[in-house]
Amino acid sequence: MADLTKYMKKGLVEQKPGQILAFAAYTSKIPNIVKFTVGEPDFNTPEHIKKVAQESIANNHSHYAPSNGTPGLRRAAAKFLAEKYGQKYAADEILITNGVTESIYDFLTAVINPGDVVLVPTPIFPLYIGDAQSMGAEVVQLDTSADDFKLTPQKLQAALDKYGDRVKALVMNYPTNPTGVMYSQDELDALADVVRDKPVFVLCDEIYSELNYDQPHASMEKTLHDQVVLMNGVSKAWAMTGYRIGVVAAPKPILDQLAKIHQAITTTEPTPMQDAAEEALGNGMNDAEPMKKEFQKRRDVLYEGLTKLGFECVKPKGAFYIFAKIPAGLEQDDTKFIYDLAEKRHVAVIAGSFFAKGGAGYIRLSYATSMDQIKEGLKRLEKYVAENKQ
Repeated sequence: MADLTKYMKKGLVEQKPGQILAFAAYTSKIPNIVKFTVGEPDFNTPEHIKKVAQESIANNHSHYAPSNGTPGLRRAAAKFLAEKYGQKYAADEILITNGVTESIYDFLTAVINPGDVVLVPTPIFPLYIGDAQSMGAEVVQLDTSADDFKLTPQKLQAALDKYGDRVKALVMNYPTNPTGVMYSQDELDALADVVRDKPVFVLCDEIYSELNYDQPHASMEKTLHDQVVLMNGVSKAWAMTGYRIGVVAAPKPILDQLAKIHQAITTTEPTPMQDAAEEALGNGMNDAEPMKKEFQKRRDVLYEGLTKLGFECVKPKGAFYIFAKIPAGLEQDDTKFIYDLAEKRHVAVIAGSFFAKGGAGYIRLSYATSMDQIKEGLKRLEKYVAENKQ
């Protein structure tokens, strides 16, 4: 029988499955494991949102919604972005997608031609890289590990000088997964100045915008509106990961092209889930506040515990991740480290190298888990360090 996989899309067969989910699945089989792996809030969706979802089903909102999203949700998203962050979009400049995962895919499908260059500051969640490569792009990873995990204008300018007109897009995610780093508005404005008026799209993934601990949310959109494709959603701040509702905002000529890709691959999102998201954005504008306060407490406990054990960390300013450098004297191969830690002390963390350049020798811990689990995990990690440090 012929091996038909040889005739599939070039590079797809060689592409590795998601390492993060694979490791999370592996550790799930270990009894009594303390998990700092998957970034999903351990809170429940607020009751008023669940009630709207139930009512939507009871009222037979079970038919196709308009492809770009229900009018009510698009209006609510536009109002939310304007009132919360001063990001001004009309309802017809909003597209509702299957989470930000689809938003990213739609964007890259719409803008990338084979051979185009996509600039990606790393370490970063690997989805952007895999999607861009599958479109035939050359992904240029801009290692930020020497700059406190922030892209600098100088490094961005150097990449533009090197690759010239081949650069089609810049990916920006803030607060950032995996480091929890957040840029100031001045820092984002300086980056915006580098690409302003150039034929470069900027993908701004702001899914963690409601989880900023030490400053108001900043955005490149504020000074680069016409070049930014903004992404947000309800998954993280309202603990609605399973509802699969993402929000894309962009100038209408750009959004109209993205909508063609969305229509082709998804058609539309489930109407009851859109009704629930409308409730979240419209009447739950501050629902994330209690969650954010709890995450901040967890961050502080985890940061203090890790630094006492010799892990160097940039203190996260947003999201719910901490990126920690493995101390000298312990296994420096981060992949070997995480498997050894899971097997010996039943603590699951993610290897920094899973997040591309600049991540080797680090581990990512998600503190979207209970305080009790964080404290127990630190106790086990302390024992592991004592037993294994040379």
